[in-house]
Amino acid sequence: MTLEFTTIPAKNAQSPTGLIIMLHGWGANAEDLAGLVPYLDLPNFQFVFPNAPFPYPYSPIGRAWYDLRVENMYQGLGESREKLIEWIQSLESSTQIPLSKTILSGFSQGGAMTLDVGLQLPVAGLISMSGYLHENIALSTNSNSHLSPTLIMHGKSDRVVPLQAAVKARETLESLSVAVEYQEFDGEHEINLEMLGALRNYILGRFPLT
Repeated sequence: MTLEFTTIPAKNAQSPTGLIIMLHGWGANAEDLAGLVPYLDLPNFQFVFPNAPFPYPYSPIGRAWYDLRVENMYQGLGESREKLIEWIQSLESSTQIPLSKTILSGFSQGGAMTLDVGLQLPVAGLISMSGYLHENIALSTNSNSHLSPTLIMHGKSDRVVPLQAAVKARETLESLSVAVEYQEFDGEHEINLEMLGALRNYILGRFPLT
């Protein structure tokens, strides 16, 4: 079963520099992050925004990667993980862009899914915005040298996902020999212009010839 998604092609659709996948947070949907593309000013990259597979319990248009209600905490995570990995791998053939030129990113619950799934795939880089790390994450079957470099960004005043979650994610990934770039910003649970600038710079740093 594939995921529904929105895509924005590169300016030069015949030979995009790379692919950027962005995963939305709990209760949002693909369109929520698609609106950020003009602010990133990355016309040579193709963007893809998948919808999470589960309905959000509080809104007919919201989606969820798994349940965050106390009574059903993390229900659906395993299924979402499998679907997301399979879908990302399928993009190589449908977009003709290899995983080695793919950046996986996400916000909040999407950031958690980025770290969870991304460490199992040979992508060019990972970006977690206001995210967190699941317990007992799995790593790529490749050697540690293939673990994707990761950017973790978080607001200092985040009251939804506390800053300590980002600190813990950084420390855990570094203990696993993942190359981590870590940045804190003045702000709450949000993607602000400073974070978008850091995201853009990080992506361009992974593609030095663009």
